[in-house]
Amino acid sequence: MHLAYPAVLSALLFCTGLYGVLARRNAILVLMSVELMLNAVNLNLVAFDVWLSKAAEETLHSGQALTLFTITIAAAEIGIGLAIVLAVHRNRGTSDIDKLRDTAESHEPDGPDGPDRDARTAAQGEKAEATA
Repeated sequence: MHLAYPAVLSALLFCTGLYGVLARRNAILVLMSVELMLNAVNLNLVAFDVWLSKAAEETLHSGQALTLFTITIAAAEIGIGLAIVLAVHRNRGTSDIDKLRDTAESHEPDGPDGPDRDARTAAQGEKAEATA
């Protein structure tokens, strides 16, 4: 089998995962798209490992070892990612990324545009007049 077949399949998988990360709004679907991208990388690692081992007649399969490490990292990432998504869903009631971004930007209790802004500016104006 030629190297081009798994390389093209890997590129298609990676592009599909990239589209999923950029276009999806649900956090779980974004995590699934990241997993698809990692599987494309794993396919590339194994394909190039087989291709290079035929050319060099080596017994050391470093591509397969890197694939095992990538699978381990991906399992840890999906476990932690799902735990974070579940915690956010319990607190906010949604896993929609756009809604979470909107609530994060509008939720500033003590920020410069908070509810006590007028009282603070009035107090600062009185303080400036008193010192003048």
